[in-house]
Amino acid sequence: MTETPLTPTAQDYVKIVWNATEWSDARVTTKALAERLGVSAPTVSENVRKLVAAGLLDHEPYGAITLTAEGERRALDMVRRHRLIETFLVTQLGYGWDEVHDEAEVLEHACSSRMIDAIDARLGHPTRDPHGDPIPSASGRIDLVPGTNLAEAEQGDWVVVRLSDADPAVLRDLATLGLNLDASIRVLGPDGSGGIRVETAEATALTVPPATADAVWLVPQGS
Repeated sequence: MTETPLTPTAQDYVKIVWNATEWSDARVTTKALAERLGVSAPTVSENVRKLVAAGLLDHEPYGAITLTAEGERRALDMVRRHRLIETFLVTQLGYGWDEVHDEAEVLEHACSSRMIDAIDARLGHPTRDPHGDPIPSASGRIDLVPGTNLAEAEQGDWVVVRLSDADPAVLRDLATLGLNLDASIRVLGPDGSGGIRVETAEATALTVPPATADAVWLVPQGS
């Protein structure tokens, strides 16, 4: 039986709810969704109501917005689309890692499942996108990466495993600092003004500004 396709709006909502909880324990609220989508709170409330009725979201009055099992399945399909497209744009078309997010936001709604599977096969079934985010398999399996935010990391040797793509300017700053995916660094500690002092594998000492540090996730070296 052919699956009923979701509207682009529904696709955006389930994906954003999933993304919001991937690296944070914060509750997903109507206000948070409105800010992320750039629409009014009443618009979000109405769309959430429709998606609850469709069996994709759960939302108790004044409670968090969460995904149902079906909502999570649909969300992971959109996450897979987005991250495979980003990977294709970087590895095959020469895009910079700071340029792909907005392109993928558009293309993820337009590509057929056949095209997404073809992209996956052409890329050799990658498990991470250019920012280190895990790519769900065609069956919806995803290997989440446990990580510690740079702003909260203790002193010691770490490896960069994920870089948030929420702000292209931050990604450009990270590249300038040499904080690329899989880079080895030594965390030295706070600098006293909100930044984090680190040392790269090339023995270059630098201070990572607060907003930039918030975009970096690490795992202990050797883990």
